Amino acid sequence: MEGTAKDLVLALEGLEREKNIKREDILKTIEDALVSALRKNLGKTAQISAKIDVEKGTIQAFQTLNVVELVTNPEMEIDVEGAKKYLKNPKVGDVVTITLEVEDFSRIAAQIAKQVLIQKVRGIERDNFYKEFKPREGEVVTGSVRRFSDRDIIVDLGKIEAILPYCEQIKKERYVNGSRVKAVIAKVMNQNDLAAVGDDPVLSRYKSAAYKMDKGQRGPYVFLSRANGKFLEELFKVEVPEINEGIVEIKNIQRDPGFRAKVMVSSIDSKIDPIGTCVGMRGIRIRAVMNELSGERIDLINYSDDISTVIMNALAPAKADFVKIDSLAEKKATVIVPDDQLAIAIGKDWQNIKLASKLTGWNLEVKSESQKAQEGKEASDAVQAALADVEGIGPKMAEVLQKSGFTSVEQIAEMDVEHLSTVQGIGEKTAAKMIEGAKKYLADKQAANEQEDVNDNQENN
Repeated sequence: MEGTAKDLVLALEGLEREKNIKREDILKTIEDALVSALRKNLGKTAQISAKIDVEKGTIQAFQTLNVVELVTNPEMEIDVEGAKKYLKNPKVGDVVTITLEVEDFSRIAAQIAKQVLIQKVRGIERDNFYKEFKPREGEVVTGSVRRFSDRDIIVDLGKIEAILPYCEQIKKERYVNGSRVKAVIAKVMNQNDLAAVGDDPVLSRYKSAAYKMDKGQRGPYVFLSRANGKFLEELFKVEVPEINEGIVEIKNIQRDPGFRAKVMVSSIDSKIDPIGTCVGMRGIRIRAVMNELSGERIDLINYSDDISTVIMNALAPAKADFVKIDSLAEKKATVIVPDDQLAIAIGKDWQNIKLASKLTGWNLEVKSESQKAQEGKEASDAVQAALADVEGIGPKMAEVLQKSGFTSVEQIAEMDVEHLSTVQGIGEKTAAKMIEGAKKYLADKQAANEQEDVNDNQENN
């Protein structure tokens, strides 16, 4: 028995080295498994304990029985006569501890112990993998394609198999078994994490990929990505030492994986150009990053505290004339570009403007100089037409007023004669007539609106 125990202890030491599982955890697992197997023979309620002495190389199991006058539960009790085998003068209330013969386990009991041990060792191993890989989220790893699960790719990382979901792949890339894969660890999840996944669309796709990979597997699940911004950021850190040193900072990244990316960078040292630093001599740094991403084009954007400058920079490679902030609260802006830059600013399938909007966090609209001029002319014509309808203001005078900055009839009605007569070509009498006509125009308009409301109410009733 001692030889067998010593062999077991040696095996445990090997398991500790190979599986990185603490010996104490394994010994506790074996003790629990022995107890479970013995209960299979002696009864579910039997009070059994097991002890492995590593130094002596022995395994012992004990059953505890309470001494009673009349036995009602033989799994937990023994009468006084039976207790005399173990105690000299037993009496009711004493406790008898019996040493069990471990070698006398039946084949079934031994098999149960083995199964429990295997399950618990696997559970400990899973926990250790989770603890090892969870802190490594955001780290770039390299593996090889092991197999395919629908459109998802199972990647062998050596210790564990990871999942590269279809939603995290660069769509134009193709893989075969054994292909090298470099990706970032996007997420590490266990069964509890998967069960807690809510309505998050990305995590829901991860959950689906995990269950398709192996319905019997219980995790942990390591999800990889080649499509998110973190992977691109980590590649830049490898190629550009200044980023790791904190001299150059990546402010934001937006990608259309495999096709185009925009990276906003800044520098804490005014003497260092962040874009030139990332490009490298003769483009060697950025070319290495692009090659890893299957030729994905990368636009490097200079960060600025001025939002208009940031927006104009974000539309690179297009060159913008100026930015008109439409709504600061809603973050809406219109960018005016030369006519020959409109197609470049928008990009194929609106790619460039979409990435620029995501990068800046603003809802951007792009217009050419011709479009802006046409809109300006249409707005000017509309103002002149409205002013020309006022009594005392003809088409020519409407044009004069519009050029002087008047854009509505309400402005004319609110003016006084003294100020309106300062406009070139307008005397005091003409000004008074215009103001009176504007007031009458607005009064007639209000009366017409009120009558229309009355008619609508009568129709509804």
